[in-house]
Amino acid sequence: MNDPLNNDPSLRGGRGIKAAYYIEENRILFADEECLVINKLPGESSEAREIPGMVSLPQVLADQFGAVKIREPGGGPFFPAAVHRLDVPVSGCILFARTPGSLAALSATFAQGRAEKTYWAVIEMPASPAELGEGGELVHWIKTDTRRNKSTAYNEAGPGRKKAVLHYRVRGRGIHYLFLEITLFTGRHHQIRAQLAARGLHIKGDLKYGGRRSEKNGGIRLHAFSLAFPHPARPGETVRLQGEPPLPDPLWEAFKQC
Repeated sequence: MNDPLNNDPSLRGGRGIKAAYYIEENRILFADEECLVINKLPGESSEAREIPGMVSLPQVLADQFGAVKIREPGGGPFFPAAVHRLDVPVSGCILFARTPGSLAALSATFAQGRAEKTYWAVIEMPASPAELGEGGELVHWIKTDTRRNKSTAYNEAGPGRKKAVLHYRVRGRGIHYLFLEITLFTGRHHQIRAQLAARGLHIKGDLKYGGRRSEKNGGIRLHAFSLAFPHPARPGETVRLQGEPPLPDPLWEAFKQC
């Protein structure tokens, strides 16, 4: 796909990335000279470093969209950089900055809690679903084991633990699954997965956090459905986006009907 914002061929493919993989146009939810929002597939990584057998979105975007020229003296090309992270098995809205200034501004927006993030989660039916009510708030203190790449949510503060807050709403109930809509108020490592697991709730396909069985595509049923953030270069303008699950199937269709 040609980027209408950058037609300088000298800035395309600047990292030597092969063009065999690209982001389809219907997965590009927003694109201007400052930032991009992509509807991520399960299995795609938001990290710039190469991981064997995994697609790096920053590297793909570097080839597909190229770099933005830095106007300051001595400034080199700047390639798209992830502002926040989505876990590899998670799908949905993810934001990339296209300039250093936008990266700084958007990173501050997320750090200050001024970005709005809503997720959809398909949960294996718990033993006592009525205890959840129609919605509620979960507050935990999360500690991450970097060696195991796993987080644990505790009910009290402690050394190395960071406060984590989310709100959930029960969108619907089936025979085997619950459909939850989740709003994040903090952005901790594996936050939704760890907090739900601490509450005895397991996302379909999430073996790491107690799911019974894996999904065929290696993903989990957690999708970043919507994202809103102040535009980094246009004061007073808020970008609001929604992206439906990029791999629709009867289960996601059932969710949407709730």
